[in-house]
Amino acid sequence: MRREKNEMKKTHWFILAVALIVVYMVLKNLGGVSKWISGLLSVLGPFLMAVLVAYLLYIPCRKVEKLFKKSKLFKKRARVLSVLFIYIIAVLLIVLLIKTVIPTVTESVIDLTKNIPSYYDMAIEYVEEIPEDSIISRETVEGIIGKIQNIKIEEILTLDNISMYIEKAVGLASGVFNIVVTIIVSVYILLERTEILTYLRRLTKAMFPQETYRRIDRYFIKGNTIFFKYVSSQVLDAIIVGIIMTIALTIMKVKYAVLLGTMIGLFNLIPFFGAIIAVALAALITLFTGGITQALWVIAVLVILQQIDANILNPKIVGDALEISKILIILSVTVAGAYFGILGMFLGVPIVAVIKMMIDDYIENNEEQTTKELSWQIK
Repeated sequence: MRREKNEMKKTHWFILAVALIVVYMVLKNLGGVSKWISGLLSVLGPFLMAVLVAYLLYIPCRKVEKLFKKSKLFKKRARVLSVLFIYIIAVLLIVLLIKTVIPTVTESVIDLTKNIPSYYDMAIEYVEEIPEDSIISRETVEGIIGKIQNIKIEEILTLDNISMYIEKAVGLASGVFNIVVTIIVSVYILLERTEILTYLRRLTKAMFPQETYRRIDRYFIKGNTIFFKYVSSQVLDAIIVGIIMTIALTIMKVKYAVLLGTMIGLFNLIPFFGAIIAVALAALITLFTGGITQALWVIAVLVILQQIDANILNPKIVGDALEISKILIILSVTVAGAYFGILGMFLGVPIVAVIKMMIDDYIENNEEQTTKELSWQIK
């Protein structure tokens, strides 16, 4: 027995030493490792996007498949027909978006870009009218404008930058190829989703003990519910907010109403901070295009509409998808945004919600175990 214990101790120390060496080597070559990981992610990008697309279209496909299965004529081909139907609807929606919203937004962006010099002159006039005892010092504003003024077109159109633009054009062609790969792979994932999930369940069951497998399965189901509810509800809320804001700005006769409404809808995907940034940008653009009075009205109307969305509309759509406090939401958006950009700001909230669910489960299990031990001691 002692020999076995000594052997076990030696084995544990050996595993610990190997783990420490591996961690040391990874930290030592962190630059190379991060480069390798980024390269791997760029290669797997289309496949990861395909998983995301299939994930978002899974629920609609499943519901349409159930409808097709009710008909004897389409029962055998229900899955194929459901995937085909959903993709046709998705393509039609994209075409509708391209035909209606995108041209207006593009036209507004081009017009806004052309008018930037006149807006710049207007900003100079505002600065000159700022009183000496103003809260915003004239020197600060002039410093910011001076930095913008020092940007020269000649510096932008250097040989290095031109080569960079060419690389971006090549990257655009590569992006089109990646989109095609994403669509094809996502179709196959939706068609073979039952086989894929069954295989993953079998693999998990073979790798882990029964109790661990049950827990992983539970986390997967609950995590999937949280992610899907959050992503779908946030996208739906963003679309509704974008439409409402566009209508409100159009009624107020604000220039670039469609562009600003679309921008506010997109920023609304980011909890808390998105709404603040969107209102600030919309007010700034309106300040130059419509004057101070219209900008103040835009701020007032947008703030009221954002409050209605935050307190009435969003809770109705999202429901109980996220059972976490506001502090955790702000923390997750801040940290994930700092490390992973806009995508991190969007996905940080459901990730934290899943982590919180796992921690809550761990606490509950420990409390149950402690309660059982105390009750045994009392007996």
